[in-house]
Amino acid sequence: MVNGIAWMDGQWGEPDQLSLPLSDRGLLLADGLFETVLILNGRTQLLDEHLMRWRTSAALLGMASPPQRSRLEPLIGEAVERAGLPHQSGALRLNWSRGSGEHRGISPPASGQHRFWLTLHPCRPTFTPLTVITSRLERRSTGSLVNRCKTFAYGASIQARREAEQSGAGDALLLNTEGELCCSTVANLLVKRDGQWLTPPLASGCLPGVMRGRAVQQGLVQEDDLGSTLQSSDQALLINSLSCRPLIKWNGQPLNRCSEAAELWKRLIDGTAPPSPTSNA
Repeated sequence: MVNGIAWMDGQWGEPDQLSLPLSDRGLLLADGLFETVLILNGRTQLLDEHLMRWRTSAALLGMASPPQRSRLEPLIGEAVERAGLPHQSGALRLNWSRGSGEHRGISPPASGQHRFWLTLHPCRPTFTPLTVITSRLERRSTGSLVNRCKTFAYGASIQARREAEQSGAGDALLLNTEGELCCSTVANLLVKRDGQWLTPPLASGCLPGVMRGRAVQQGLVQEDDLGSTLQSSDQALLINSLSCRPLIKWNGQPLNRCSEAAELWKRLIDGTAPPSPTSNA
């Protein structure tokens, strides 16, 4: 499979063969939610956690509840088979838009049918190191309801990524509106400082990432404000469901490279308890 597989409204095809109605609010207004789920050896990873965030986000934004696992599992299984990925890895994207409204404008429709579709592409987990900058163009709002949800609206992340690439870096870290380190364009930030892994609290405006949540739940990572800068003695990672990438340079300043990125990510995927964060193991 080269181009991936997609499903919408009972039809299968390549992602560029299926199309949304031009009136769909997800297309017009980015009025929708999505989850990116890792497929390993043909099996979904952490699907329950992703679906919980999906449902919680829909409720926060006043949307109808997205499809339940019982409806999704047969579609996902068929997608894996059609994509030829029963023994390989892929990135499954579950999409949920508010659908088409009765009238133009931004007000949510009083009635209407929400729309679901999925795509599946081959994808291997990534652990390669990154150089990053801090974006000067975009910030995350500490009080934003939308920032608490994984919505279609990625315009700010796109511009911050452009800024990073134009400066020769691979990604950008985003400050929040209080001037504190928050996250990157597509991943949560973990920083090992004075022997302890830290990550910004959800009140910082960072996305409640699934892998971030598991790291906090397992006691590997503590929530804490990181300030506005990384320190030369810090080790730092950008983590999401598809990657765990050590940072080796920030704003031109070398950082200590973390050698445990792949091991940490795998432990979180598998659900095995990691060593104590203060141990020398």
